[in-house]
Formats: sequence, C-alpha cells, structure tokens
Amino acid sequence: MAHAALNPEHRPIGSPTLAFTIAGEPPSEAMSWLLSGLRRQLEARGHEYRETPDEGVGLVIHVVDAAKPRSFRRRSQAVFVLGVTEVNRRPDNVLSAGYPILIRSLSNLLLYVVNDGQRVEPHFVTLEQGAYPVSADLPEEKLFEALYERVAPLATSRLVINNIFEPDLPEELWNGDELTEQLRWAGKKLDEMNLLPAPFPIQELLSEDEWRHVQRLYSLGGLSYGNLSIRKDATRFWMSGSGVNKADLRVIGRDILLVKDYDEKQGAMVLSVPPHVKPNRVSVDAIEHWMIYREHPNVGAIVHVHAWMENIPSTEINYPCGTYELAHSVAQKVREAPDPSRAVVGLRNHGLTITGHSLEDIFARIEGRIIPQVPMT
Repeated sequence: MAHAALNPEHRPIGSPTLAFTIAGEPPSEAMSWLLSGLRRQLEARGHEYRETPDEGVGLVIHVVDAAKPRSFRRRSQAVFVLGVTEVNRRPDNVLSAGYPILIRSLSNLLLYVVNDGQRVEPHFVTLEQGAYPVSADLPEEKLFEALYERVAPLATSRLVINNIFEPDLPEELWNGDELTEQLRWAGKKLDEMNLLPAPFPIQELLSEDEWRHVQRLYSLGGLSYGNLSIRKDATRFWMSGSGVNKADLRVIGRDILLVKDYDEKQGAMVLSVPPHVKPNRVSVDAIEHWMIYREHPNVGAIVHVHAWMENIPSTEINYPCGTYELAHSVAQKVREAPDPSRAVVGLRNHGLTITGHSLEDIFARIEGRIIPQVPMT
C-alpha cells in the first residue's frame, strides 16, 4: 500500500472539465430558459454535453418535481447530481422547504427556483443545511455565469470518503485511552454549547431501496454535523465517527476511530480498528484533519462546528464536505494563520475549523465568541 506524504504545495487533482447531461423535462418556459443558459455556460467553458448519462458523465443536472421528488440513480459516488426544482411561490424558509427535496432526490446540491410568473429567483440548498440566493437582478448572462461559478467547482471536486479498515488496533486501546476520554468530554461540551444540531434522519425521507442505494454509495449511517479529533502521536489521531451523536461517543471503532494514514492511490483514509467491532466510517472531514496534523506538529486537536465567529479568514468556495478540495482550501488558510497551531478558519456557507494545542485550549478560546448562525453568501 502506497501512502501519501504531505506536500503543502500539492494542488487538488480534480479535472478542470467534465462531461455533463440534463435528466428530466423542464416543467416551464422559465426552467427551460434557465437550463439552456446553464448548459450554454458549461459548454462555453469546455465541458461536454451528452444526451444520456453514460459512463463518462460526471455531472447530472436532474430536473426534480418539488411535489413528488424522485432520485437519479448514480452509477458511482464520483457522479455529482445537481437537482433543479421549481416552485411558484417563495416559501417563508427556503432551507426548510428545499432540504427535504434535496434529500429525497439524492442530490449533492439543489437549485431551488422560485418562479411566480413575474420573476425567477434561484436559490442553492446544500447538504450542510445552508441556503443562499443568486441575485435575480443580474443581467441574463451574468446570472448564468454566477450559477456556473457556484456549481462547477463543486462538481469537479473529488470525494475522499472511503475507508480502509485494518483490524490491528492494539488490545490496550480497544476501550480507548485518556485521549478518547477527552473527545467524549469535548462532544458533551459541544452539546452544552448547543452546537450539535440533531442528526438529520435522512432514512426517514427515503424508501428502503433508496436508503440501501445511499448506504452502498456513501456508507452513510445518517447525517450529523460537526466533528472532533485529537492527536495520538506523530502520524495518528482519534476522530469522531460519521453520523454518530457527538454528545454520546462510546464505542471505539464505531463512535471514535483511530486514523493512521491516507492512501492517495485509493483516495481513502486508513483506520486502525478493533478486530471484534463492525467499524463505522470516520467523519468525512478526516482528510482535512490529516492534512493539518501532518503539516503542523504543534496542533494537538481540531474541532469543526456549523457555527461562525466574527473577523476570521474564510475559504472562497463552499466545496462539499469530504472533498479533497475543501480539505486543501482549509489547510491553506491554517497555513496562512499567524499561529497555525491556534487557528480559526471559516468555511464559506458551512462553519468553522479550529485548531489548538488541546481540546481544552480550543474551548477556552471560542467560548462566548460563537455565533450559531453561519452567514450565507
């Protein structure tokens, strides 16, 4: 197995171009106009349109019926699905109205279009529970450029969510150690600070067949938000699992996992797990934490929350969770901080990544400064 060494200058490998298709029929002239404009922008930037979602298609623009959302069945996790749906009245809360459609359509990103017959208002809804508009007052081509600039970086980003489970965790760590106790304390602390929104019950919105499909593609146990990690030694760190309740971290190999490497060839995190536990996948942000720990030996812990703080540097593009590109952009901001071992980085339309010498150090610095609502732009 070939393991990657960290190169601070290493750039994301995502392809600058991709083949794309449009699935489904637009329900109105306005939607047809919007899809035609987005297609025109994609083709003008060198992306190839295909009539059908064949083997080489990396982006599917999927027209979704808001009243009866149906999913587009990906062949692989590498396919990015932009769901596009239209409603005739602006809801009181776009996120609340659009998020179930995003989930039911199994989209990576939802373009939620409000068309009242007088005005077409595009909004994006994200899996990270964010919603933000694109100005409907832009000139036509500027509007399509803005849509393209929101979609293309995300569609060409590269997921690092697979895990390689190696059942070699030493027996003396099967029940954890003093570091995992600190993680448990930190998870409860996040709960006390009201920074752990309830895991979104994705399986309650999907049919059994759709849920099995999602599990096969992404190994999801549910959608939960935020994560924690703590350094074990020079190369390894403990981290919270995917889809688990961070306020109740119990089982080693399920709720808390030991990350020991990143396998670049397979695009997967390498985990050391107990041989007697059916392992859970580690948090999708493990690649981000791995990059930071490998580059900065003085970082002892990392906390990620869906909240905000004032006057902090922020990433420019809201790449999806679990992508190499998001990890790279956050690592870059940590590198630029006056003290990378005690950095606070904003993830645009997403949340915060905070480094510290210890978990106690992080909480001492953020308590009283947290803004629960992430600004959406």
